[in-house]
Amino acid sequence: MATRSALRIRAPGDAAHLGVLEGASDADDILHPESRSGPTIEKERGMNKPTILLVAGARPNFMKVAPVWRALEATGKFSLVLVHTGQHYDDNMSKVFFDDLRLPRPNAHLGVGSGSHAGQTARVMLAFESAMMDADPDLVVVVGDVNSTMACALVSVKLSVPVAHVEAGLRSFDRTMPEEINRMVTDILSDLLFITSAEARDNLMREGVDPAKIHLVGNVMIDSLHFYATAAAASPILATLGLEGSRYGLVTLHRPSNVDDTMVLVPLLEALVRIGEECPLVFPVHPRTRAVIERVGIEVQADRMRLIDPLGYLDFMKLMRYSSIVLTDSGGIQEETTALGIPCLTIRDNTERPITVTVGTNRLVGTGPKRIVSEALDVLHHGVAGAKIPDRWDGNAAPRIAEVITRFLYEQS
Repeated sequence: MATRSALRIRAPGDAAHLGVLEGASDADDILHPESRSGPTIEKERGMNKPTILLVAGARPNFMKVAPVWRALEATGKFSLVLVHTGQHYDDNMSKVFFDDLRLPRPNAHLGVGSGSHAGQTARVMLAFESAMMDADPDLVVVVGDVNSTMACALVSVKLSVPVAHVEAGLRSFDRTMPEEINRMVTDILSDLLFITSAEARDNLMREGVDPAKIHLVGNVMIDSLHFYATAAAASPILATLGLEGSRYGLVTLHRPSNVDDTMVLVPLLEALVRIGEECPLVFPVHPRTRAVIERVGIEVQADRMRLIDPLGYLDFMKLMRYSSIVLTDSGGIQEETTALGIPCLTIRDNTERPITVTVGTNRLVGTGPKRIVSEALDVLHHGVAGAKIPDRWDGNAAPRIAEVITRFLYEQS
């Protein structure tokens, strides 16, 4: 079979090259947030303005925090504090995003790093409680569904500080996913729930959330997509990878259910290599996925699927914008491809973003190799018809959030 020669398990001690493109993402110039000079939390507090503390924990959070920060800052009505929990500890996966997104230096970098879910959550809670005592905020804004989201929401509520959750109400209805637990706990604790689409309201009301807390604002990920479009267009990544004018697909895989078990990962990679015969693939490899690949010794034929280091946000946006197909298990990428009109195959059995399937360009294809290959070849040959951009995914979600927060803080004071 063709895939057998293109994908093999390296023998222990075999130092053969894995097809990683060196220098695809340069982190040499990225400053570590904790090493930069700048104001402390105490100096950031305004005497007469409510203080809002925004939390960024992992890669997807940064693209959500950035537009909200700008929209709140534009009102001139708040003193803003930014806390980076450090849940993502790899330069290319975290700190580079502060550079790309032009966010200010975090007032506090908690540096919690990796670990078990319980251990990481506990470290975030302990460190964040100290940051909360320093900042004394009037509102905490959390985004997404990572461990930091839930941990910081819980600490805030214990300290009687209201919480706003951006991207609330998403449900996969799969409680084996850690993110699903994080979403449910965060939502039940939050005072303001900002949702991206109508089905999220139904999910929250089914769980007993007061409808007065729920606000349909749109999608802040799309705000970032619009805001950084010009900067992303200037990225040299296509030239760096030799892809200008070429047809290619883009791959991301990072979910534990897909990458931790080699009995799952190897067949998935074989399916991707088969797709790569039709359309060469580029795969920026998540640190979690790379650790498994290197431990097992998996090699991929680079002319079918090229493994590269993780990319910064702008480089990744440019690469996605000009791809013919995206294969992913990421939630946010399902949304971005829908907004860009790029066909997306989601390598999962469920999605917390069903609107990308019912309205957008996304297909939920499961993890079976045969179906993945079949659906990919169909998309490559016939494209995706009838897709639309969901309501309020117009680049103005963050200003709507800022308007609601302004009313909330000023009308209750």
